[in-house]
Amino acid sequence: MKNIKILVLSAVLLTLLAGCAPGTSVQVNTSQSTLQLSAPGSNPLLNQGDTSGRISRAGAGLWHGIIAPITLVISFFNADVRMYEVHNAGSEYDLGFLLGVILVFSVLGLFIRMRR
Repeated sequence: MKNIKILVLSAVLLTLLAGCAPGTSVQVNTSQSTLQLSAPGSNPLLNQGDTSGRISRAGAGLWHGIIAPITLVISFFNADVRMYEVHNAGSEYDLGFLLGVILVFSVLGLFIRMRR
């Protein structure tokens, strides 16, 4: 039984990993639905300012990462709210965003651990 679980988990992880390869797409079909996994494409608005000419960098990415869980919930009810700024500086913004998300979940984990 343990070997079957390992085999299924390996197949799922391999499928997800294959979906992350550049230029590839994995499609999973069931009788009721279809799921297509693919790597994200390039950002056509990279290093292009918004209507005010602003480009989000690491500081904005950090802030957007910190408020990402709240922004996600708000985006379900308001189509004008997005979690991620597309007018950004690329890797610099991505790093700030990722660090912000990590910071939020680390602090939440610390609070949960302290309450036990």
